[in-house]
Amino acid sequence: MGHHRNPLRTTAVGVVSATLIAGGAFGLPHAQAADAVRFVDIAGDGGTVLKANVTTPAGADGTRRYPLVVLPTSWGFPQAQYLVQAQKLANSGYIVVGYNVRGFWQSGGEIEVAGPSDMADASKVIDWALANTPADSKHIGMAGVSYGAGISLLAAAHDKRIKAVASLSGWADLIGSIYSGRTQHVQAAALLDGVSLVTGRQSPESRQVFNDFYASDLSKEQEIIDWGKKRSAATYLDQLNKNGAAVMMAGAWGDTIFPPNQNADFYEKLTGPKRLEFRPGDHATAELTGLFGLPNDVWTDTERWFDHYLKGEDNGIDREEPVQLKSRSGGGYEGYPDWKSVGATRKKLALADTTTIHTNVDSGADGGIVFLSSILDQVAQLPPVASIPLLPRRWAAVWQSEKYGTAQQVRGTAKLHTTLTPTKESGTLVAYLYDVGPLGLGKLVSNAPYTFHGRTPGEPFDVDLELNSTAYDVPAGHRLALVVDTVDPLYIEHNPSGAQLTFSSPANDPSYVSIPLREQ
Repeated sequence: MGHHRNPLRTTAVGVVSATLIAGGAFGLPHAQAADAVRFVDIAGDGGTVLKANVTTPAGADGTRRYPLVVLPTSWGFPQAQYLVQAQKLANSGYIVVGYNVRGFWQSGGEIEVAGPSDMADASKVIDWALANTPADSKHIGMAGVSYGAGISLLAAAHDKRIKAVASLSGWADLIGSIYSGRTQHVQAAALLDGVSLVTGRQSPESRQVFNDFYASDLSKEQEIIDWGKKRSAATYLDQLNKNGAAVMMAGAWGDTIFPPNQNADFYEKLTGPKRLEFRPGDHATAELTGLFGLPNDVWTDTERWFDHYLKGEDNGIDREEPVQLKSRSGGGYEGYPDWKSVGATRKKLALADTTTIHTNVDSGADGGIVFLSSILDQVAQLPPVASIPLLPRRWAAVWQSEKYGTAQQVRGTAKLHTTLTPTKESGTLVAYLYDVGPLGLGKLVSNAPYTFHGRTPGEPFDVDLELNSTAYDVPAGHRLALVVDTVDPLYIEHNPSGAQLTFSSPANDPSYVSIPLREQ
């Protein structure tokens, strides 16, 4: 945080916000209805009314108990969001309670962004279900998309009654998601902010956090980090492992709200039954069709996960490779025994010579637009592009590999290591990895921002940066290129006027980008 340009809440973000709200408000209530669905009020923490719906199996008459699945809604979505999936689960023998999280739509209270009251609400909903439905207290699961996913994961750490979780497009580390590389992900924050202003009521604390986040006041940085840690399952990892819930996590490679790295890091530290899935797409786009009742791999695996860990069915999900990935370039699922096996081989692209770039100007290398760019990549394999030969070297540093004789299957997390000498004490850089074709057109493979403060001008220091994890196939005859510039609409930049950044590769500490590749 520090000096920066005022964040622009672009027209594109507004359009995406309106689209999401419209889809949530008007698209989902047309879910299949049934006599077994009833709408109820549940008293949450402090007596706050939570609007909810209960779906029970046909013929449930109280003579037997059923496993319970609790579904907290996504950010800005109404309580009808999960009606289709709730009906499917009920048809398979589950009691399902979907509820509108506090602060949104007709539920009471204010938005606390997965704060302590949200955790207490989840337990209150379970209490209510056990008292008012034929739910089995020994077989309880939670699932949700986005905000509901984060709440479900946190709830499992706070309530040991929860035996299985499906976190779909959620987060494990909130600060690692929207403040990675010590850089504000401004489009992501503005989208969340805008949606909540239209569909809910922000608490004074939440409003202040958004304001401080935009303002880049370094004196507020630790407060924001502490606020985010309280809302991150990673903070409660030991308790979650102690409780022993079976955790399934699913996400998208291009998630511009909750990038995949933080979930992959968290997954590796889980000690109980676990599963990790990544697919092409952006935030919550992989799960979306399932909300309308269309065939959907994420929801199918969610039901299989619950069937095994709540109902005890021997459906084989526990014997499959627990890490399941789908490349952005097409093809079927790839199974791995763990996350570290995904990029089993690494190749280094040397970043030789000394290069100086000027700051404050967008070179044309960008991470795209929140939601829109990754959706294009998901449905048409059209990621953000840039003409690598035409990037102005005054504002962009460019390094390229030789042409590859065979296809390179990039899998996992590329890592940048370089030596940086700034002319000012603060600054921001954004690193991009491109797949460059014969005509010099680069397709974005991955990117990540990095911000520094308090450095001595003219004094070099090491930069180590993890790019967003991905799965992408570089065709034979193409190159990989690393591009570094200082401005990207996705992020707030902190480059003082007139600043320059110099990248060097000392003989005793060479600069490189390490590319993770699938073992052939």
